Amino acid sequence: MSAPRILVLSGANTNLYGLDPAGPYGTLTLDDIGDACRARAESLGGTVDFRQSNHEGVLVDWIQEARTQADGIVINAGSLSYTSIAILDALSAVNKPAIQVHVSNVFTRESFRHHAPLAAAVTGCIIGLGPEGYPAAVEALIRRIRAG
Repeated sequence: MSAPRILVLSGANTNLYGLDPAGPYGTLTLDDIGDACRARAESLGGTVDFRQSNHEGVLVDWIQEARTQADGIVINAGSLSYTSIAILDALSAVNKPAIQVHVSNVFTRESFRHHAPLAAAVTGCIIGLGPEGYPAAVEALIRRIRAG
């Protein structure tokens, strides 16, 4: 079997991770998280393409690109997780295994974060594990792809 190719997408405002160590997202930057994802994938014989955009349409384009360029998707759409029907539709149309990541426990935060429309289009969700949720999702996805 060829190396599983995982597309890891981070959305609106995730580029600010690590800039406010007192905030809910910890001290690791998005670059640190990307490095951890690549290392986890490589340890399992996979590869990661790690991308971030604050723009909904760019994320939709990348999800659509995954139809031919990836075996699975890890997505933390950031604040777009609660509002984007376009991302929901793109994930549904691509028909690839996908895992949604929320770095913080959204259910202990504001009530608008308790609504998770993207969950309807993903294989599973990892919520509240901090930055470790990203590489955990990469590992779970690679194992799922290999299992068939």
